[in-house]
Amino acid sequence: MIAEPTAAVHLRALDPFDFLERAAFVYPDKLAVIDGSERRTYQQFLDRVRRLAAGLQGMGIQNGERVAVLAPNTSMLLEATYAVPLAGGVLCALNTRLAPDEIDYILRHCGASVVLHDHELDGLVERLTTKLPGVRVTPAGQRVAAGGARDYEALLAAADPAALQPRSGAEGDTISVNYTSGTTGKPKGVMYTFRSAYLNALAEAFHANLRPESVYLWTLPMFHCNGWCFPWAVTAAGATHICLRKVDAAGINHGVHAEGVTHFCAAPTVLIGLVNHPDTKPFPHRVIVTTAGAPPAPATIAQIEALGAELHHVYGLTETYGPITECAWHSPQWDGLPVAERARLRSRQGVPMVTLGSGDVRVVDGDHNDVPADGTAQGEIVMRGNNVMKGYYADPDATARAFAGGWFHSGDVAVRHPDGYIEIVDRAKDVIISGGENISTQQVEKVLLEHDAVLECAVVAVPDEKWGEVPKAFVTLKSGRSVEPDALREFMRARIAAFKVPKTFEFGDLPKTSTGKIQKYVLREREWKGRGKRVN
Repeated sequence: MIAEPTAAVHLRALDPFDFLERAAFVYPDKLAVIDGSERRTYQQFLDRVRRLAAGLQGMGIQNGERVAVLAPNTSMLLEATYAVPLAGGVLCALNTRLAPDEIDYILRHCGASVVLHDHELDGLVERLTTKLPGVRVTPAGQRVAAGGARDYEALLAAADPAALQPRSGAEGDTISVNYTSGTTGKPKGVMYTFRSAYLNALAEAFHANLRPESVYLWTLPMFHCNGWCFPWAVTAAGATHICLRKVDAAGINHGVHAEGVTHFCAAPTVLIGLVNHPDTKPFPHRVIVTTAGAPPAPATIAQIEALGAELHHVYGLTETYGPITECAWHSPQWDGLPVAERARLRSRQGVPMVTLGSGDVRVVDGDHNDVPADGTAQGEIVMRGNNVMKGYYADPDATARAFAGGWFHSGDVAVRHPDGYIEIVDRAKDVIISGGENISTQQVEKVLLEHDAVLECAVVAVPDEKWGEVPKAFVTLKSGRSVEPDALREFMRARIAAFKVPKTFEFGDLPKTSTGKIQKYVLREREWKGRGKRVN
């Protein structure tokens, strides 16, 4: 809620909290949130958000202070998505798969005053070394962390929503900071604004065809780009949220068949697990599945469509609030095409979403000129407009580099087809996207070089049937030293998240230039030989 007493009559500052207030006004008794055995109406949802916001203000949260949340897809994280900005704070949802050192860095970098965390992550929180001036909050009935921790439900019960003070600010203020691996190994804090979060939420609701009767299953992590803005989009439609602690085929099947799920978002690896699960049966109704992170394979498309799903392919980055383009489908022209041809069309990253201009996503050469739309000429995808971040938190240099020439540089290499649709063919940035998660190869290499037997190393993406692509390490050992791959894996898992650890290791000399620079492209070309693209 943004208080702007001097606003003109024809203007109202855009604030995603308005979606929740409207839903509670229009559908007060409608089922809003299912979280395990808990079922709450929109009026109850709103009340809990107001109480959490009042509780945070009671802790002393001031305008602009960062509040971190470390939790799976539970109602606590969904409520915090609304309550933290309502209290005047800035939401910082943390990736639960990160290692303690990585989370420590993010908490120090963003300067979080408070951490709300779920009981499942008690062990992780206890291993953090960051000293926070605030409190750590856990759900009801669970063991709480030392040092002023509070019970979540008790906090809500004790809070007085009538004491809530409206946040003062503007729609251009930062609503959240989402951390991404980037290319340097150190996570960067991507700043979202109230205005763009509002607009992107509307775009997601439009493109996913969300309606009041929709039921959305939380398979996509809410910590990832604020769940692609779906916490706001689903609420804007007056639809039902179903929280899912653990993302697996069993949970998705239960949601579709027992709870009437009509929508969910998932990386292709989740879809592969679903279609190959022995208990997966055809859906009793149409389910709209939005996928991104890697183009789905033709076999996966055929299998997911055979279940009764309607597959939507989108593309984006943390810096673009999640999806910024969609592979807009031409129906009925494309519906009857052979599976392989439909898969080829669906694999393209597509065209700008409805809240952008048609020229806001371009493919440009090194001189920033648009490449020919011939499906062959390659260039970098650059973007601008309503879906692009405000900048990197506390990192003006990185922001300036990312916005060089007045456009955000994605680092993704693509072609543009004659119909205007873009298609990624390679990745310029040193980033691996595995199962929808960003992995900085530089970070992985830095950790690997800490092992006293490693002389040099290079980490590249290699194709993987399940995850799309995974890291592989090429290692040169010091003279007279030897080490087993399992020993390296154990060493690295103690320092970085498990999903970042290379799946395979290859030992030997590395290809280099005449000046001694490692030629990673040689390794990538070898691993991807015979494939039309260098991403999967």
